[in-house]
Amino acid sequence: MLRLVRVADQFAELETRLPREWADVRLVLRVEDPSQASRASALLGPLGPGRAGSQLNLTVPRGRVDALRRLLARLDRDRIRGELELVTYGETVVEARDVPRAAWPPLEEAWMTAVAALPDDWSDVYAEVELGSSDFLDQGALCLAPVNPARPDRGLAFRFRVARTYGYGASPDMTRRCLARMDERGINGRFVILWAQSDTKAVATQGPVWYVEGRAV
Repeated sequence: MLRLVRVADQFAELETRLPREWADVRLVLRVEDPSQASRASALLGPLGPGRAGSQLNLTVPRGRVDALRRLLARLDRDRIRGELELVTYGETVVEARDVPRAAWPPLEEAWMTAVAALPDDWSDVYAEVELGSSDFLDQGALCLAPVNPARPDRGLAFRFRVARTYGYGASPDMTRRCLARMDERGINGRFVILWAQSDTKAVATQGPVWYVEGRAV
Protein backbone atom coordinates (compact mmCIF):
# COMPACT_ATOMS: atom_id res chain seq x y z
CA MET A 1 0.00 0.00 0.00
CA LEU A 2 1.27 3.46 -0.89
CA ARG A 3 1.86 5.77 2.04
CA LEU A 4 -0.41 8.77 2.28
CA VAL A 5 0.97 12.10 1.16
CA ARG A 6 1.87 14.46 4.01
CA VAL A 7 -1.19 16.41 5.15
CA ALA A 8 0.50 19.79 4.65
CA ASP A 9 1.20 18.85 1.02
CA GLN A 10 -2.37 17.65 0.59
CA PHE A 11 -3.67 21.05 1.68
CA ALA A 12 -1.25 22.82 -0.68
CA GLU A 13 -2.78 20.81 -3.52
CA LEU A 14 -6.35 21.42 -2.35
CA GLU A 15 -5.65 25.14 -2.10
CA THR A 16 -4.97 25.28 -5.84
CA ARG A 17 -8.61 24.28 -6.44
CA LEU A 18 -10.04 27.18 -4.45
CA PRO A 19 -11.34 30.27 -6.27
CA ARG A 20 -9.39 33.49 -6.04
CA GLU A 21 -11.89 35.15 -3.68
CA TRP A 22 -12.40 32.24 -1.26
CA ALA A 23 -13.37 33.34 2.26
CA ASP A 24 -13.32 30.16 4.33
CA VAL A 25 -12.88 26.46 3.82
CA ARG A 26 -14.33 23.34 5.42
CA LEU A 27 -12.03 20.33 5.60
CA VAL A 28 -12.20 16.77 6.87
CA LEU A 29 -9.06 14.96 8.05
CA ARG A 30 -9.33 11.19 8.38
CA VAL A 31 -6.43 10.07 10.55
CA GLU A 32 -4.83 6.86 9.28
CA ASP A 33 -4.05 5.47 12.75
CA PRO A 34 -7.08 5.87 15.07
CA SER A 35 -4.76 5.83 18.10
CA GLN A 36 -3.29 9.14 16.87
CA ALA A 37 -6.65 10.92 16.50
CA SER A 38 -6.53 12.46 19.97
CA ARG A 39 -3.04 13.83 19.38
CA ALA A 40 -4.08 15.21 15.98
CA SER A 41 -7.10 16.91 17.55
CA ALA A 42 -4.89 18.46 20.24
CA LEU A 43 -2.41 19.80 17.70
CA LEU A 44 -5.22 21.33 15.65
CA GLY A 45 -6.87 22.69 18.81
CA PRO A 46 -6.31 26.40 17.98
CA LEU A 47 -8.63 25.94 14.99
CA GLY A 48 -11.42 24.36 17.05
CA PRO A 49 -11.79 21.02 15.24
CA GLY A 50 -14.78 18.79 15.72
CA ARG A 51 -14.08 15.09 16.15
CA ALA A 52 -15.97 11.91 15.37
CA GLY A 53 -13.77 8.90 16.01
CA SER A 54 -10.67 9.26 13.85
CA GLN A 55 -12.25 11.98 11.70
CA LEU A 56 -11.58 15.68 12.37
CA ASN A 57 -13.76 18.44 10.92
CA LEU A 58 -12.37 21.94 10.41
CA THR A 59 -13.85 25.22 9.27
CA VAL A 60 -11.02 27.69 8.66
CA PRO A 61 -11.44 31.36 7.67
CA ARG A 62 -8.95 32.66 5.14
CA GLY A 63 -7.39 34.92 7.74
CA ARG A 64 -6.20 31.82 9.62
CA VAL A 65 -4.84 29.85 6.68
CA ASP A 66 -1.23 30.46 7.76
CA ALA A 67 -2.04 28.94 11.15
CA LEU A 68 -3.61 25.96 9.37
CA ARG A 69 -0.46 25.41 7.32
CA ARG A 70 1.73 25.53 10.44
CA LEU A 71 -0.46 23.10 12.35
CA LEU A 72 -0.65 20.64 9.46
CA ALA A 73 3.14 20.77 9.21
CA ARG A 74 3.25 19.94 12.92
CA LEU A 75 1.15 16.85 12.24
CA ASP A 76 3.68 15.81 9.62
CA ARG A 77 6.57 16.32 12.04
CA ASP A 78 4.78 14.08 14.54
CA ARG A 79 4.35 11.46 11.80
CA ILE A 80 0.57 11.68 11.91
CA ARG A 81 -0.75 10.58 8.55
CA GLY A 82 -4.22 10.95 7.14
CA GLU A 83 -6.41 11.87 4.20
CA LEU A 84 -7.41 15.53 3.93
CA GLU A 85 -10.62 16.24 2.01
CA LEU A 86 -12.07 19.57 0.86
CA VAL A 87 -15.76 19.51 1.73
CA THR A 88 -16.84 23.02 0.73
CA TYR A 89 -15.73 26.63 0.72
CA GLY A 90 -17.25 30.08 0.98
CA GLU A 91 -16.57 32.95 -1.39
CA THR A 92 -16.36 36.64 -0.64
CA VAL A 93 -19.10 38.39 -2.58
CA VAL A 94 -18.64 42.10 -2.03
CA GLU A 95 -20.16 44.85 -4.14
CA ALA A 96 -18.29 48.07 -4.83
CA ARG A 97 -18.32 50.29 -1.75
CA ASP A 98 -17.65 53.57 -3.53
CA VAL A 99 -21.15 53.91 -5.01
CA PRO A 100 -22.62 57.28 -3.94
CA ARG A 101 -25.38 56.91 -1.37
CA ALA A 102 -27.81 58.72 -3.60
CA ALA A 103 -27.33 55.95 -6.17
CA TRP A 104 -28.07 53.08 -3.79
CA PRO A 105 -31.01 51.06 -5.17
CA PRO A 106 -33.99 50.13 -2.98
CA LEU A 107 -33.02 47.40 -0.55
CA GLU A 108 -35.50 44.82 -1.85
CA GLU A 109 -34.22 45.38 -5.38
CA ALA A 110 -30.61 45.11 -4.20
CA TRP A 111 -31.42 41.80 -2.50
CA MET A 112 -32.99 40.37 -5.65
CA THR A 113 -30.06 41.49 -7.78
CA ALA A 114 -27.48 40.06 -5.39
CA VAL A 115 -29.25 36.69 -5.11
CA ALA A 116 -29.57 36.44 -8.89
CA ALA A 117 -25.78 36.69 -9.13
CA LEU A 118 -25.21 33.74 -6.77
CA PRO A 119 -24.64 30.16 -7.99
CA ASP A 120 -27.80 28.13 -8.51
CA ASP A 121 -26.91 25.86 -5.58
CA TRP A 122 -26.26 28.59 -3.01
CA SER A 123 -27.25 27.53 0.47
CA ASP A 124 -26.04 30.11 3.01
CA VAL A 125 -25.36 33.84 2.96
CA TYR A 126 -23.86 36.35 5.39
CA ALA A 127 -25.18 39.79 4.46
CA GLU A 128 -24.94 43.41 5.53
CA VAL A 129 -27.20 46.44 5.34
CA GLU A 130 -25.35 49.73 5.77
CA LEU A 131 -27.73 52.56 6.68
CA GLY A 132 -27.56 55.93 5.02
CA SER A 133 -28.05 57.79 8.29
CA SER A 134 -27.95 57.20 12.04
CA ASP A 135 -31.56 58.44 12.04
CA PHE A 136 -32.54 55.04 10.59
CA LEU A 137 -30.98 52.88 13.33
CA ASP A 138 -34.06 52.32 15.47
CA GLN A 139 -36.49 51.79 12.60
CA GLY A 140 -33.96 49.67 10.73
CA ALA A 141 -33.48 47.41 13.76
CA LEU A 142 -37.26 47.03 14.07
CA CYS A 143 -37.74 46.12 10.41
CA LEU A 144 -34.86 43.63 10.48
CA ALA A 145 -35.77 42.03 13.81
CA PRO A 146 -37.15 38.82 12.19
CA VAL A 147 -33.74 38.09 10.59
CA ASN A 148 -31.93 38.44 13.96
CA PRO A 149 -29.45 41.16 12.91
CA ALA A 150 -26.20 41.92 14.72
CA ARG A 151 -24.39 45.24 14.87
CA PRO A 152 -20.70 45.18 13.91
CA ASP A 153 -18.36 47.18 16.08
CA ARG A 154 -18.07 50.00 13.57
CA GLY A 155 -20.37 51.96 11.28
CA LEU A 156 -24.11 52.12 10.72
CA ALA A 157 -24.64 48.55 9.66
CA PHE A 158 -26.60 45.41 10.48
CA ARG A 159 -25.38 41.92 9.57
CA PHE A 160 -27.37 38.71 9.43
CA ARG A 161 -27.42 35.18 8.06
CA VAL A 162 -29.76 33.73 5.44
CA ALA A 163 -30.30 29.98 5.06
CA ARG A 164 -31.94 28.89 1.85
CA THR A 165 -33.47 25.57 2.93
CA TYR A 166 -32.37 24.64 6.46
CA GLY A 167 -30.00 25.59 9.26
CA TYR A 168 -29.34 28.81 11.14
CA GLY A 169 -30.47 31.97 9.37
CA ALA A 170 -33.53 33.75 8.03
CA SER A 171 -35.35 32.38 5.02
CA PRO A 172 -34.90 34.20 1.68
CA ASP A 173 -38.60 35.19 1.68
CA MET A 174 -38.40 36.66 5.17
CA THR A 175 -35.25 38.56 4.24
CA ARG A 176 -36.94 40.03 1.20
CA ARG A 177 -40.00 41.10 3.22
CA CYS A 178 -37.87 42.78 5.88
CA LEU A 179 -35.93 44.74 3.28
CA ALA A 180 -39.16 45.71 1.53
CA ARG A 181 -40.49 47.10 4.83
CA MET A 182 -37.38 49.26 5.11
CA ASP A 183 -38.04 50.60 1.61
CA GLU A 184 -41.66 51.35 2.54
CA ARG A 185 -40.50 53.40 5.53
CA GLY A 186 -38.05 55.40 3.44
CA ILE A 187 -34.96 53.86 5.04
CA ASN A 188 -32.03 54.40 2.70
CA GLY A 189 -29.31 51.78 2.82
CA ARG A 190 -26.80 49.69 0.91
CA PHE A 191 -27.29 45.93 0.80
CA VAL A 192 -24.31 43.65 0.16
CA ILE A 193 -23.62 39.92 0.42
CA LEU A 194 -20.37 39.54 2.32
CA TRP A 195 -19.98 35.76 2.07
CA ALA A 196 -21.88 32.98 0.39
CA GLN A 197 -21.63 29.21 0.44
CA SER A 198 -23.01 26.59 -1.89
CA ASP A 199 -24.48 23.15 -1.28
CA THR A 200 -23.54 22.93 2.39
CA LYS A 201 -24.56 19.85 4.38
CA ALA A 202 -25.51 20.43 8.01
CA VAL A 203 -24.59 17.18 9.80
CA ALA A 204 -25.67 17.49 13.44
CA THR A 205 -25.10 21.26 13.20
CA GLN A 206 -27.06 24.43 12.47
CA GLY A 207 -25.07 25.07 9.31
CA PRO A 208 -21.66 26.57 8.45
CA VAL A 209 -19.72 28.83 10.78
CA TRP A 210 -18.05 32.04 9.67
CA TYR A 211 -15.43 33.85 11.69
CA VAL A 212 -15.13 37.63 11.84
CA GLU A 213 -12.13 38.92 13.78
CA GLY A 214 -11.92 35.60 15.61
CA ARG A 215 -15.60 35.44 16.54
CA ALA A 216 -18.13 32.98 15.14
CA VAL A 217 -21.12 34.56 13.38
